[in-house]
Amino acid sequence: MTNPFFRQIENKTGVEMEEIFALANAIQHADFTNEKQVRKIVRKVGKLANKQISKDLEDQIVNSIIKDGSSLDLSKIQKMMG
Repeated sequence: MTNPFFRQIENKTGVEMEEIFALANAIQHADFTNEKQVRKIVRKVGKLANKQISKDLEDQIVNSIIKDGSSLDLSKIQKMMG
């Protein structure tokens, strides 16, 4: 990215904007009742956040999201990842 604003975000987070945009796109078009899609997004968020997610925690997050079925609350995932 050549935009200084995006470069600042990349420098601060250590995450390339292309990855953030790809995640945002996946979230925007995801079916939150589809366990496979939700697991993929949860793993991607963990990877971007540089957090190791145990299988148990992943299951809790996925089940919580699937239970709601219509939206994804990233702050909820962040809280669960601690």
